[in-house]
Amino acid sequence: MASQKLFFLLLSSLAIVQMALAGDPDIISDFIVPSNLSIVDGSFFTFTGMRALIGAAPPPAFKVLKASMVEFPALNGQSVSYAVLQFPSGTTNPPHTHPRSAELLFLIDGSLQVGFVDTTNKLFTQTLQAGDMFIFPKGLVHFQYNPDAQNPALAVSAFGSANAGTVSLPNTLFTTGIDDTILAIAFKTDAATIEALKAGLAPKP
Repeated sequence: MASQKLFFLLLSSLAIVQMALAGDPDIISDFIVPSNLSIVDGSFFTFTGMRALIGAAPPPAFKVLKASMVEFPALNGQSVSYAVLQFPSGTTNPPHTHPRSAELLFLIDGSLQVGFVDTTNKLFTQTLQAGDMFIFPKGLVHFQYNPDAQNPALAVSAFGSANAGTVSLPNTLFTTGIDDTILAIAFKTDAATIEALKAGLAPKP
């Protein structure tokens, strides 16, 4: 009996350790080189994609510029990535989640209304001014909105994963082919309303 208890205690301890270490896996080298790359120099560790921001006019709609391992392969194994978020007046980054990382947002310019919902369905909101930071806990639904009718907003988000992932709730629910009846029951509405929502989110020709 004592040995069985010890076994279960060990198993529980291992499970807790694994949860604590959850995230990008550790690597056993300094960095990971893609198999199609034979020569590595300083350019491999340099990302120039953000140069497009310098001197550019504000975009007409909400825009994200990412530096994740998809765009910047040197990040693979480094457990870090960034995104630059551009908010024209009155635009929003719709409710979404990042399944593999928390998000630390730094507001560079303008103002934003931000918030997230925890697993008890409690909403936490805040109005941010330039220079403020806000943390969105890992995996929780969150959003950002620029309510200013005159001025854009600019923010930078840091992630503790090279590939944090993004699950957009509007797109996930209404553009992936989930049956109208299922969604109508879930949202306590009718199929016609669901179809109207799907039509609004459909790509414009």
